[in-house]
Amino acid sequence: MGNIVTVGEIRIGTSGWRYAEWRGDFYPRGLQQRLELQFLSRRLDTVEINGSFYGLRKPADYKSWFERTPEDFVFAVKGHREITHTKRLRDVGKDVEEFFGSGVLDLGSKLGPILWQLPPTLPWRPERLAAFLELLPDPPVRHALEIRHPSWDRPELAELLAPHDVALVVAESAGRFPEPREPTADFVYARLHGDQELYVSAYSDLALERWASRFRRWSAERDVYVYFDNTMRGAAPFDALALAERLS
Repeated sequence: MGNIVTVGEIRIGTSGWRYAEWRGDFYPRGLQQRLELQFLSRRLDTVEINGSFYGLRKPADYKSWFERTPEDFVFAVKGHREITHTKRLRDVGKDVEEFFGSGVLDLGSKLGPILWQLPPTLPWRPERLAAFLELLPDPPVRHALEIRHPSWDRPELAELLAPHDVALVVAESAGRFPEPREPTADFVYARLHGDQELYVSAYSDLALERWASRFRRWSAERDVYVYFDNTMRGAAPFDALALAERLS
């Protein structure tokens, strides 16, 4: 792999940062909760904001996150579930507008891709997706779509996403959900939920090296964002650091 020239930037982080299981393990014992983002952002260079999925945040939240992290840190922001799960992409023009009006764009230079995670109960709806894609802000804002229903795992999906430069999330979910591998945009967005047990299992050295090889190859042509979501027993930040070390 030594002859691969990296053109894109590889960023590696975790899905969220506030987990009780990380305290006294990844986070030093006694570290105040309000300092956890600062601690993580000095060891990794990106993180997914998960709270934006459960409810609209305020501009003050994004301002605080911006101010508490290094200059070169990047946040991916998870789209509001009202759009993806409650309304299931149907008639969401106002909701998309409210989401981006809640302070997301105030992250400015620290704004990474917006993650739109579809529910596992939503089957293939190409017309609905096409209408949704037309609502999304244009570049430099980047967007990534994560599919969960098997009916979405088809070539026509890439044909819809590519003209909008929307990344189809490269996912690993212990076989629970579709696991696409082919890039559809000028960047790659990967979510590693666990290869043995969803949200739980740690990655072996062999598994990390396998992913590192893929990311090296993809980064020859595009930026790569990687987020470990095996958070439930605290493996995510350690796996992220281990992968970063392999790719440094």
